[in-house]
Formats: sequence, structure tokens, C-alpha cells
Amino acid sequence: MAAAKGLTDLEFTSGATSREELGRSMDRRAQQVLREAGYRADGHRVHVITAADIADAHLVLAMEPLHLNLMRRIAPDADNLALITDFDPEAPPGSGIDDPWYGPVSGFVKTLAQVERAVAGLLESDELKAP
Repeated sequence: MAAAKGLTDLEFTSGATSREELGRSMDRRAQQVLREAGYRADGHRVHVITAADIADAHLVLAMEPLHLNLMRRIAPDADNLALITDFDPEAPPGSGIDDPWYGPVSGFVKTLAQVERAVAGLLESDELKAP
């Protein structure tokens, strides 16, 4: 999606705000949905986001308001934190994306659609344009 917009120098990573899944691989349902949609889903291991990760990033997106609040505790002075749904034109303000963990595969399909809409909105926004 980013490469199609000519944004080839972007790096997307993920990090957890808790240690409960530390070192584990991605949920098998998430892997299945990502692969079926044409994304790579191999080699991912959970790591906890740090203040240094936040400081080194241009923008850090949280899936849920809870994650945003936890990252604000990790890096209280950070000005590069936002909810991913801030960039989704269909999402109510401040809504976040519900965690599909406790539900069926269809929840992961919904989550992927929400993430794709938000990333498309992000790529259309001024957030990634050079100052």
C-alpha cells in the first residue's frame, strides 16, 4: 500500500504494551487471515514497546485507547502517539479497534479491514509528508 504511493522508505513494526505474550509468534488466526489477504505473516515474535522505540519513531499508532494510555505512561513526553482509527474515515473518533483475540476468525478479517482503511487514510494524510 505504501510502496504504491511511492513511500518506499517507510517501516511498519509492531510492539506490545504488556509482557503476557512476550516471545510468542503471531496468533494462528491472524496469520491465516494475513496470508489469505496476501501479506507476509512469518517470523513475527511479540516484543514489548519501549520508550526508545517510541522516541525513534515518526509516528506510533495504538489499536485501542487502552494501548494509547499505556504508551503515554511508557513515554510521557511523546508527541508522536495516536490511535490508528484517527486515520480511518469510517471510525468514530476515539473508538480504536477491538481486539479479535477471544472471537472467531471473522473478527480477524474485520480487524484487517479496519487496519487497511486506517493505513490508507494515513497514507492520504499530511502526517507522513516531509516538513
